[in-house]
Amino acid sequence: MSGKSYKTSNNVPLTVGEAAVAYETALPEVSSSDRWNPNVPFHGTQEEWWEHFHRIEEGNFTPLEEANREFEIWRKKYLASRLK
Repeated sequence: MSGKSYKTSNNVPLTVGEAAVAYETALPEVSSSDRWNPNVPFHGTQEEWWEHFHRIEEGNFTPLEEANREFEIWRKKYLASRLK
């Protein structure tokens, strides 16, 4: 990613590799589970978006058939535990 300079709420320049990091580091008082907010826009260049998508694609991938099979196993166990 580019070394763009972003400004935090304190108007302190911040260079980050990804725009979302600027949002996370600008709010240190917010717990880590609440830092990502889908209502806060992610502004970035096309290059930043593609790099973001490629990082997501590098993660674990579960085929649909396997995910459906795991869900059915979970559902049967869950429903059986509710009947006890």
